[in-house]
Amino acid sequence: MKHNLTIRTLSLALCLSAGISLVASAQSFNKAKMDSLFMAIESNNKGMGSIALSKKGRLVYTKSIGYSYINGDKKTHADYATKYRIGSISKMFTSVMIFQLIEEGKITLKTPLDKYFLKVPNAKKITIGNLLNHHSGIHNFTSDSEYLLWHTRPHTQAEMVNIIIKGGSDFTPGSKADYSNSNFVLLGYIIEKVTGHTYKEELQKRIAAKIGLTNTVYGSKTNPDKNEAYSYTSTTGWEQESETDMSIPGGAGAILSSPTELNMFIDALFTGKLIKKESLEQMKTQIDHYGMGVFQVPFGSKKGYGHTGGIDGFSSSLAYFPDDSLAIAYCNNGTVMSTNDIMIAALSIYFNKPYEIPTFKTIAVPLADLNSYAGVYSSAQMPLKITVTVKGTTLYAQATGQGEFPLEAIDNTNFQFTAAGIKMSFDAAKNEMTLKQGGGSYSFKK
Repeated sequence: MKHNLTIRTLSLALCLSAGISLVASAQSFNKAKMDSLFMAIESNNKGMGSIALSKKGRLVYTKSIGYSYINGDKKTHADYATKYRIGSISKMFTSVMIFQLIEEGKITLKTPLDKYFLKVPNAKKITIGNLLNHHSGIHNFTSDSEYLLWHTRPHTQAEMVNIIIKGGSDFTPGSKADYSNSNFVLLGYIIEKVTGHTYKEELQKRIAAKIGLTNTVYGSKTNPDKNEAYSYTSTTGWEQESETDMSIPGGAGAILSSPTELNMFIDALFTGKLIKKESLEQMKTQIDHYGMGVFQVPFGSKKGYGHTGGIDGFSSSLAYFPDDSLAIAYCNNGTVMSTNDIMIAALSIYFNKPYEIPTFKTIAVPLADLNSYAGVYSSAQMPLKITVTVKGTTLYAQATGQGEFPLEAIDNTNFQFTAAGIKMSFDAAKNEMTLKQGGGSYSFKK
């Protein structure tokens, strides 16, 4: 049985040497099977990261696989307290702080953007509410190809605002929705302007200190001595990714946390410890499929809420299912098996749904067949060209302006890159290739 996730029983309490405890859950699940899932992922080098599941605010399962730091033979194993860059899950924290300011009477959902940033296009027409649910029309600066040329360098608030201003407007505010990191970068700055304190200080005061988070912080340059993870890409081995300078994503994606603390955060959010019920309902309300810092997360017949995050080589997912009082978070710093697939697997096991643990068996394709697939492919359906090459006994693909990635053989003609949910089918006789991703199918010709 397949479940869609949009975007990772103990009879006695067990005490871990790390100093956290797992408690018996009203939801009986096959812990041994959950362990087997993550053992299979780790032993086959299909991912590195940490997962946590909590029921009614109590931790019922946690597991860490792989390493937080790799430097030659020096490797540091990840653990439950390892801090990961959580990317856009940061938007949930930003949204909570905005609603706290609304409850304090310092701003409203109708407060216009021009009160703080007059020169942003359409600033007089854009409201705080528009920013929160991506209805502002402000161009998403991370979509620009030039972004990867400067994302590792520090930027001031003035420089970031100028980049957003130059990006212009993509549509009339309120007319539709389109995801834009620019919205939450501006919301982070608004928090600073309204409070007179830095985002980092407000995050600590308004959320971390209030609910006892010690591993949830505003990020800076990665420090492995503080149990902060680097991210890695799997090629012939784990290769370290470049680091976005955290002055850039700000309120849109600059927070570090662990799955255990992400669960503490979302449980506190849904049990009224951070904002009022009325504010939470506004966060949850979906307009054009966008909430205010929150998305719906369906799993079969169950309805959850949460957010996903991706930055550099990190991929994270956080969800809460109110009817089950269940929080689940997975933070990935080495993605091969997709975070979405891991979340589906973990939820399937937790809810005792049919699920078969993948074997990750690879198929050896004859070198002559691999060579027949090599070449440059183009499509009438999209502007990208895809270059396919052979290195050793592995097929690699690279789209225009993007990094190269390895393709794993499903059979002699079908290949996949699970980290991005890509499947590619080749017909050498016709010099054709079909690419499938995200429910779309695209025809390419060599």
